[in-house]
Amino acid sequence: MINETALLESPTLRGSVLDRTDVLDRVKALSLLPDGMHVTTAMVASYFDVGLEAIKSLVKDHRTELEASGYRLLTGEELRSFKNLSGIQSRTRSLALFPRRAVLNIAMLLRDSEVARQVRVYLLDMEYLARAQPVENPAPADTASLDAHIDQRITHILGRTVVPLFNALIETSGEHRRELTALRAGVQRIEKRLQQHHTRLQRLEAPREGRPLAGVMAAMDAMNGREFEEHVAELLRRDGCTNVVVQGGGRDRGIDITALTADGRRIVVQCKRFAPHLSITSPEIQKFLGAAKVLHDSEVALFVATCPFTRDALNIAAESGITAVHRGLLEEWSAGAALTVLG
Repeated sequence: MINETALLESPTLRGSVLDRTDVLDRVKALSLLPDGMHVTTAMVASYFDVGLEAIKSLVKDHRTELEASGYRLLTGEELRSFKNLSGIQSRTRSLALFPRRAVLNIAMLLRDSEVARQVRVYLLDMEYLARAQPVENPAPADTASLDAHIDQRITHILGRTVVPLFNALIETSGEHRRELTALRAGVQRIEKRLQQHHTRLQRLEAPREGRPLAGVMAAMDAMNGREFEEHVAELLRRDGCTNVVVQGGGRDRGIDITALTADGRRIVVQCKRFAPHLSITSPEIQKFLGAAKVLHDSEVALFVATCPFTRDALNIAAESGITAVHRGLLEEWSAGAALTVLG
């Protein structure tokens, strides 16, 4: 098991857990800039209850590592564009920005902060549970007779009510934190099994002529995040796009895939592999808009998701020139239909 000393000393170990940024909000609410993606040096210092110099010193000593986590120093035209988009009123000639991954990275470097120590405790607890969980066996085939609607409602209740309740209990509990964390992990395993079962029911109940499409979506629901990004990248290549690169890591600047259309326009893509009963909301579109239009200066922006979009999210996407590839459209695209915006 990873211990706190190893985490403080090893850049490799720190890099292996950077995706667990949700632990930040379990310790303390992290306020973000209006772009919904970044915080400043002063905001990082405030979160960890330390002085500005403590953060600046860490950046100086670990700049390469933090840049790999997404830390950036904006100047010149890039800074002016960011100020215009985010509404920041400042005459500063440079602005340091930390995405959530970089803030978590700071938590794993900052020794003299009780908040940082609490973040590390949560992080190590989650890692212990993730490594200790047994491999799950698939549910038996005879469960196919369960009602799909009830199955989906139970999943919704677990994800929206029971898990948040455990989160609140864990935040206020000291003595029983580990036991509560283990119970929450059990609930999340049940939620995952129900989602897998619902997918199997959809495949079994689909009419024969519709099974190829159902199979495509079931396959995507079973992918992890990286596999889904690679799938979308293959769809772009299939449709004539070139220079297709799956970004990944801390240098993606809010973008999962970059490419060029057949006629040379710059493409950026955000990929979200969410459960079908969830939805993409307007704040997620707004975050993507900042990355796509300001940081990447894209000409074609695709937000691809395995779930629906809310009405507000669709409206913002349409107004800002973002193509929302929802579950239904993704199904058609994966089955061979072309996206009009790529033509």
